[in-house]
Amino acid sequence: MFTQIKQINQDSLAEAKRWLESGESVAFPTETVYGLGGDARRDDSVRKIYEIKGRPSDNPLIVHVHKDFDLSSLVYDERPYAAELRKAFLPGPLTLVYKSRGAVSNLVSCGLDTLAVRVPSHAGAQEFLKFVDMPIAAPSANISKHISPVSAEHVYEDLKGKLPLILDGGRCTGGIESTVCDVTGEYPVVLRTGLVSAEMIAQVTGKCDVYIPKSGERVRSPGMKYKHYAPKCRTRLFSSEQLNEAHEEFLSLQKSGLRVFVLCEESELGAFPEEYVLNLGNTEKEMAANLYELLHKGEKIADVIVAIEPKKKDGVMAGVLNRLTKACAEE
Repeated sequence: MFTQIKQINQDSLAEAKRWLESGESVAFPTETVYGLGGDARRDDSVRKIYEIKGRPSDNPLIVHVHKDFDLSSLVYDERPYAAELRKAFLPGPLTLVYKSRGAVSNLVSCGLDTLAVRVPSHAGAQEFLKFVDMPIAAPSANISKHISPVSAEHVYEDLKGKLPLILDGGRCTGGIESTVCDVTGEYPVVLRTGLVSAEMIAQVTGKCDVYIPKSGERVRSPGMKYKHYAPKCRTRLFSSEQLNEAHEEFLSLQKSGLRVFVLCEESELGAFPEEYVLNLGNTEKEMAANLYELLHKGEKIADVIVAIEPKKKDGVMAGVLNRLTKACAEE
């Protein structure tokens, strides 16, 4: 299959709709990462998403809709606090998990009775979703376990020949996937951390828990299981308290003849030669936005990335740390 990258306009949107109506997948931008979208109502379309990505069949998908979409056609909206969360954070990088009405393919939620729904704030995503006017099931537009894409070029590198169209909306500004929050219970529970922190949710609802998966339990949300976000090169992860150990590892690997680069926040720059540093930045926003971009860059120039965890662990940084830990995890 020939894959094209096209700017978002009326012609490319009409083409995207034709492909979706024929059961094919289309990549599109959001404010977080690029999504690999298919018609959520069709088993064949959803099955193709899993096939293109090589994604485990027990890992649920998120349904994307435009801001004026009739949510009640997809889910039961039973909790008053869910409306407060939508008012506070949507459109935006927050996915809410509701009780499903069964209006989409059973494959989207892997047989669960819930459905994860997201309303992205990216202008191009809204234009796309409004034009096609259908629920779009979409994980990140990359090969499973590889680094999530934050540009159309990243999508093309992973998926060329596997889908017909990539809608180019520029580089994603958020940088890490949306927060996933279960709103089926008495209070919200974060299933996957992201740009909307549990602390931010609690400010709106009064209480918010963060779910800790149990061994052997069925996956309730994307990002709860499996190695994710990993570069093709080797990685070594150190805590912020292990700066000396990271420096020793860096020198040792360099002496062995390997190309070694260090991924760290700006405050750690002085500990390593500048030409071998992948600078995450200084603020939470910068570090979230830069993480995947730098991992993509790093895998092209390094044999080994020595990554150092940011000092801050809570808030938005919990999401950044989650992605960095999974990127550097063992198989």
